[in-house]
Amino acid sequence: MIDTPTYSTKEIQQRVDAYISQFKEGYFSPLSQMARLTEEIGELAREVNHYHGEKPKKTSEKTHTVEEELGDILFVLACFANSLDIDLSESFHMAISKIETRDKDRWTRKNDQN
Repeated sequence: MIDTPTYSTKEIQQRVDAYISQFKEGYFSPLSQMARLTEEIGELAREVNHYHGEKPKKTSEKTHTVEEELGDILFVLACFANSLDIDLSESFHMAISKIETRDKDRWTRKNDQN
């Protein structure tokens, strides 16, 4: 694996903003961002199907990886959040707090003796 830096969500959003702010067009509209996110999720689904499903890649198809597609999704999510002035750390905190409360007894814990 390549030695890559680790980014906080704040650093991700700042780096994306530094990139996007170079261009007159700026961020796409929320509807366009949603379309881009949907497109990237479809590309991730295709890669997962190639590597973990029943549909192997054609020999003529470019090799992509699940990691690349997840990175593309993360980029689009940062664009989406930035365009709406949303802090991804706050969004994640709200989501994980809800999940940890709502689903705290839903799954079998590894440390259960049963």
